[in-house]
Amino acid sequence: MTRAGRLDGRIALITGGASGLGAATARAFVREGARVMIADIDEGRAAELARELGDGAAFVPCDHTDRGQTEAAVAATLAAFGALDILHNNAGGPFAGPVESADDAVLARVIGVNLVGVFKMTQSALPALRESAARRPHGASILFTSSLQGIKARPNYTVYTASKHGVVGLVKGLALELAPANIRVNAICPTVTETPMLRSFLPGMAPDMDEARARLKATIPLGRMPEPEDTANAALFLASDEARMITGVALAVDGGQMAG
Repeated sequence: MTRAGRLDGRIALITGGASGLGAATARAFVREGARVMIADIDEGRAAELARELGDGAAFVPCDHTDRGQTEAAVAATLAAFGALDILHNNAGGPFAGPVESADDAVLARVIGVNLVGVFKMTQSALPALRESAARRPHGASILFTSSLQGIKARPNYTVYTASKHGVVGLVKGLALELAPANIRVNAICPTVTETPMLRSFLPGMAPDMDEARARLKATIPLGRMPEPEDTANAALFLASDEARMITGVALAVDGGQMAG
């Protein structure tokens, strides 16, 4: 007897889906029965991952700061799979450094990628998500990858922290606004994770990368660095019907850092 997948029959669009947390989530979603559109500015990696995942995945080049491209990504998802049930706003970008080092270009990039871009992607996806929510008893789901810095703060990450706090505010507002439409909205807030983006964050903790990694690990009560799969598992739960009564939550994936 074949085991039923936790996302059987669902269609998901994942931004920043070609590597790191997004790729781990795409793999988890497909494994659990979803079909996934991988949207990413790195078309080569997105195509490679789609080939790896087979018939359960496709890819579309997408810069989510460009409204034309967000609308095209939604259209590509509908053309490929016929619906959109789950939007995972995962794409984002790092910045570590003193607040004085953030010039206008940095501010525009970090706030644009981490906050304005996810706003545009959500707006583009809402018509399709509303249609899905009207069909499904437990509705549609929007997920955002925020950060542990979306619910706390650390020196030398102020610009990044402001953008990710904005994501959590967006989640809470959307959760209330979209609840009558049967659309759940949640954020995942991972601590610094073993992904390609890791090297962009560690210099904010110490000049030496090994020392920075050791300092970070020492702040995690469970005593280990999270892997991308840990965040993917949180996304899988929040996107599934197991979380049908959970909305407006910013879920920390941090090995206990927020407990202290």
